[in-house]
Amino acid sequence: MNYPNGRKGKGQPSIRTGQKKNDFANRGMTLENDINETNHFYLETNHAVVHKKPTPVQIVQVDYPKRSAAVIKEAYFKQASTTDYNGLYKGKYIDFEAKETRNVSSLPLANIHEHQVEHMRKVLQHGGICFFIIRFSKQEDTYYLPAEFFIQFWDQQFQGGRKSMPITFIKDHGHSIPFTFQARVDYIKIIDKLYF
Repeated sequence: MNYPNGRKGKGQPSIRTGQKKNDFANRGMTLENDINETNHFYLETNHAVVHKKPTPVQIVQVDYPKRSAAVIKEAYFKQASTTDYNGLYKGKYIDFEAKETRNVSSLPLANIHEHQVEHMRKVLQHGGICFFIIRFSKQEDTYYLPAEFFIQFWDQQFQGGRKSMPITFIKDHGHSIPFTFQARVDYIKIIDKLYF
């Protein structure tokens, strides 16, 4: 007899032979999708208005193989991007960057640029709420890291030659965000705890 959990009865082959194990480890790099779903939930329930910033692109060359199917052949970024998301919550401007890594012990800083850090400094100087959402995808651990701690690390460590931020720094200065069904990355709960 085959059981629903994939275990085999005595003398029976497993019903899961050749199938991948069904667990969260197979979800892949999904932080952006989870944040987009969370923001949609916040908007639908009137909790907050937060959107992903569009990347400003200048299209240079387009081919039209069919009337209904245009193919962009050449395009350039119009300007350097700042952070991934911004919006409003309880009258406060919020601005954040989302990063996901398969590393288990640190967040590589290669894809974070000086102009993004300067943008975060300005948001903080003007009283905005600014932070990172960081996911370690192999462990399925997600953290909220206030920008002031990231900037502190950037100024002291990264400029000194360090190429990644240890997970211990993120755990010590950040807040764990548990995965939930509706608000998959419920960062508003942490903002409430820290600011309201």
